[in-house]
Amino acid sequence: MKCCSESWTETPNRSAAWIRPGVPPSRVAFPIGSVSPTCLSPRATELIGRGASFWIVAITFGLFLFAAAAPSPLYAVYAALWQFSAGALTEVFAVYALALLVALLFTGPLSDFLGRRPVILAALAIQLASIALFLLATGIGWLFAARIAQGIATGVATGALAAALVDLQPPGNPALASLVNSAGPILSLGLGALVSAVLVQYAPDPLHLVYWLTLLGFIAAVAAVMAMPESGMRRKGARLWPRVSVEPAVRREFIATVPILIAGWAVAGFYLSLGPSLASQLAATSNRVPGGLAIFLLTEVGAISIVLARSWATTRAMTVGGIILGAGLVVAVIAVALMSPILFFAATAVTGVGFGLAWLGVLRTLVGLAAPTARAALLAAVFIVAYLALALPAVIAGYLATRIGLHDAALWYAVALVLLTFSGVVATWFVTLRGRSPQVVS
Repeated sequence: MKCCSESWTETPNRSAAWIRPGVPPSRVAFPIGSVSPTCLSPRATELIGRGASFWIVAITFGLFLFAAAAPSPLYAVYAALWQFSAGALTEVFAVYALALLVALLFTGPLSDFLGRRPVILAALAIQLASIALFLLATGIGWLFAARIAQGIATGVATGALAAALVDLQPPGNPALASLVNSAGPILSLGLGALVSAVLVQYAPDPLHLVYWLTLLGFIAAVAAVMAMPESGMRRKGARLWPRVSVEPAVRREFIATVPILIAGWAVAGFYLSLGPSLASQLAATSNRVPGGLAIFLLTEVGAISIVLARSWATTRAMTVGGIILGAGLVVAVIAVALMSPILFFAATAVTGVGFGLAWLGVLRTLVGLAAPTARAALLAAVFIVAYLALALPAVIAGYLATRIGLHDAALWYAVALVLLTFSGVVATWFVTLRGRSPQVVS
């Protein structure tokens, strides 16, 4: 069977997979000698098994993010059991995001050269090792090791899984891969936190059951991926060093969007680390379900917003998203000040809408303005900002909580993010008035 040319032209489907950081098809985010998804091996182009392979990849992707959020409701339990501070708790969370970022940047294009399956299987092996570390954990050192391994596994898997979804998407539904790539991981994050919280609260062996269940899921994923056909072609010349830059033509817009970018992902970092503890404190309960519910609300509402607004103009999504994000944070400040759990959950839902819309607008604005040859380097810069915002502000909040208490730390954290968000809205508004209209990249 004769393969098509090894050059490719960027398509809307690949661009749409950029809606969430950590979900760029590897050859889009790092187009180093990449090939078209139509340049597949004969077996990979067979219709039989193609649909099943697509959903195997989608479920495997979801499992990685489900597992990433599963420890969140357990952090407070670990802290009480092993006597470590809120600052140390947020460090355990942060090392995951930093490890993921490094792995993603350096291994993002790897599946274009080694094939999808080998890279996915390697990531699954690392993920299984991280689960074993969680199961064996007897102190905070084990948690650091487990979260670092988990971050590396997710970073290695992300590019290969996202690219495989594009490779295997059904011919009659070309937008399906974009939808799964954008909304699926965020949905899985919320589901992982909520299921874990329910198991911790109501099931036996609360420190281990969620890990045993995810272990079984990943073992099944290994078997399923091994049975899949290879969907990409291997090429020589792999280069792991990432290219990170912001071209001068888009630098003004990039700088203007940074405040909203940081605020959105700093909110997510707080919820995934200290959110469960804050929710339980506001509800005046030791029950872990409110904490999982808070993460679930933020992420699920954000994912739904991305899906519903995917046809919006880029500036509309970014501006409206920034305003709603700021408004949600204002309501969150009031909720924490009044110690109102109901108002806090309402604020979380509103914040989730803003987070989803703002992220969609930021990515589509920058991608639409950048030259095609500069998009990979620009996206690498965006991912660095997003993941640093996910990790570092949460650590600062943790140390504030140690010194002034979680309640006051949450108040000041939210106030700072409100100011940051609205400064970003004003900055993007001025840039929009004076600048260019971005090319729509759906």
